[in-house]
Amino acid sequence: KAMEEAFGVTAAAPMAVAGPSAAAGNGAAPTAAPVEEKTEFDVILTGAGANKIQVIKVVRELTALGLKEAKDLVEAAPKPVKEAISKEEAEAARTKLVDVGATVEVK
Repeated sequence: KAMEEAFGVTAAAPMAVAGPSAAAGNGAAPTAAPVEEKTEFDVILTGAGANKIQVIKVVRELTALGLKEAKDLVEAAPKPVKEAISKEEAEAARTKLVDVGATVEVK
Protein backbone atom coordinates (compact mmCIF):
# COMPACT_ATOMS: atom_id res chain seq x y z
CA LYS A 1 0.00 0.00 0.00
CA ALA A 2 2.85 2.36 0.84
CA MET A 3 4.45 1.64 -2.55
CA GLU A 4 1.19 2.48 -4.30
CA GLU A 5 0.98 5.83 -2.55
CA ALA A 6 4.67 6.68 -2.93
CA PHE A 7 4.78 6.03 -6.67
CA GLY A 8 1.18 6.78 -7.59
CA VAL A 9 0.47 3.31 -8.99
CA THR A 10 -2.06 0.60 -8.28
CA ALA A 11 -1.42 -3.12 -7.91
CA ALA A 12 -4.45 -3.92 -10.10
CA ALA A 13 -3.00 -2.29 -13.24
CA PRO A 14 -1.02 -5.35 -14.49
CA MET A 15 -4.13 -7.54 -14.24
CA ALA A 16 -6.10 -5.20 -16.52
CA VAL A 17 -3.31 -5.33 -19.11
CA ALA A 18 -3.01 -9.13 -19.02
CA GLY A 19 -6.74 -9.74 -19.57
CA PRO A 20 -7.18 -8.32 -23.09
CA SER A 21 -3.92 -9.79 -24.39
CA ALA A 22 -4.93 -13.29 -23.28
CA ALA A 23 -8.36 -12.88 -24.88
CA ALA A 24 -6.78 -11.95 -28.22
CA GLY A 25 -5.51 -15.51 -28.71
CA ASN A 26 -7.88 -16.23 -31.65
CA GLY A 27 -10.08 -18.53 -29.57
CA ALA A 28 -7.23 -20.73 -28.28
CA ALA A 29 -7.27 -21.38 -24.56
CA PRO A 30 -4.22 -19.74 -22.94
CA THR A 31 -3.76 -22.72 -20.58
CA ALA A 32 -3.74 -25.28 -23.42
CA ALA A 33 -0.04 -24.74 -24.21
CA PRO A 34 2.22 -25.08 -21.17
CA VAL A 35 5.13 -22.65 -21.06
CA GLU A 36 8.30 -24.54 -21.93
CA GLU A 37 11.25 -23.80 -19.70
CA LYS A 38 14.46 -23.08 -21.55
CA THR A 39 16.85 -26.02 -21.21
CA GLU A 40 19.91 -24.77 -23.08
CA PHE A 41 21.78 -21.63 -22.11
CA ASP A 42 24.67 -19.58 -23.52
CA VAL A 43 27.28 -17.90 -21.32
CA ILE A 44 28.31 -14.63 -22.97
CA LEU A 45 31.35 -12.68 -21.81
CA THR A 46 30.45 -8.99 -22.13
CA GLY A 47 33.60 -7.53 -20.59
CA ALA A 48 36.86 -8.62 -18.98
CA GLY A 49 37.12 -5.91 -16.34
CA ALA A 50 40.44 -5.02 -14.72
CA ASN A 51 41.69 -8.60 -14.22
CA LYS A 52 41.99 -9.61 -17.86
CA ILE A 53 44.68 -12.23 -17.14
CA GLN A 54 42.51 -13.95 -14.52
CA VAL A 55 39.53 -13.89 -16.90
CA ILE A 56 41.67 -15.49 -19.63
CA LYS A 57 42.69 -18.25 -17.18
CA VAL A 58 39.06 -18.98 -16.30
CA VAL A 59 38.03 -18.95 -19.98
CA ARG A 60 40.80 -21.46 -20.72
CA GLU A 61 39.61 -23.63 -17.83
CA LEU A 62 35.98 -23.54 -19.00
CA THR A 63 36.59 -24.03 -22.72
CA ALA A 64 39.90 -25.93 -23.04
CA LEU A 65 41.07 -23.27 -25.51
CA GLY A 66 44.73 -22.44 -25.94
CA LEU A 67 46.22 -19.27 -24.51
CA LYS A 68 46.04 -17.29 -27.77
CA GLU A 69 42.46 -18.39 -28.52
CA ALA A 70 41.29 -17.56 -24.99
CA LYS A 71 43.03 -14.16 -25.11
CA ASP A 72 41.41 -13.38 -28.48
CA LEU A 73 37.98 -14.39 -27.14
CA VAL A 74 38.34 -12.17 -24.06
CA GLU A 75 39.57 -9.18 -26.08
CA ALA A 76 36.77 -9.55 -28.64
CA ALA A 77 34.01 -9.40 -25.98
CA PRO A 78 31.04 -9.57 -26.13
CA LYS A 79 31.49 -13.19 -27.22
CA PRO A 80 29.89 -16.48 -26.16
CA VAL A 81 32.18 -18.52 -23.92
CA LYS A 82 30.00 -21.63 -23.78
CA GLU A 83 26.87 -22.38 -25.78
CA ALA A 84 23.94 -24.79 -25.42
CA ILE A 85 24.75 -25.93 -21.88
CA SER A 86 22.54 -26.78 -18.91
CA LYS A 87 21.33 -24.10 -16.51
CA GLU A 88 23.51 -25.46 -13.68
CA GLU A 89 26.63 -25.49 -15.86
CA ALA A 90 25.85 -21.98 -17.15
CA GLU A 91 25.42 -20.62 -13.61
CA ALA A 92 28.68 -22.28 -12.48
CA ALA A 93 30.56 -20.74 -15.43
CA ARG A 94 28.97 -17.34 -14.79
CA THR A 95 29.96 -17.49 -11.13
CA LYS A 96 33.59 -18.36 -11.93
CA LEU A 97 33.86 -15.50 -14.41
CA VAL A 98 32.16 -12.95 -12.16
CA ASP A 99 34.43 -13.96 -9.26
CA VAL A 100 37.50 -12.85 -11.25
CA GLY A 101 35.90 -9.55 -12.31
CA ALA A 102 34.33 -10.28 -15.69
CA THR A 103 30.87 -9.12 -16.71
CA VAL A 104 28.78 -12.01 -17.98
CA GLU A 105 25.28 -12.65 -19.35
CA VAL A 106 23.46 -15.97 -19.37
CA LYS A 107 20.94 -16.23 -22.20
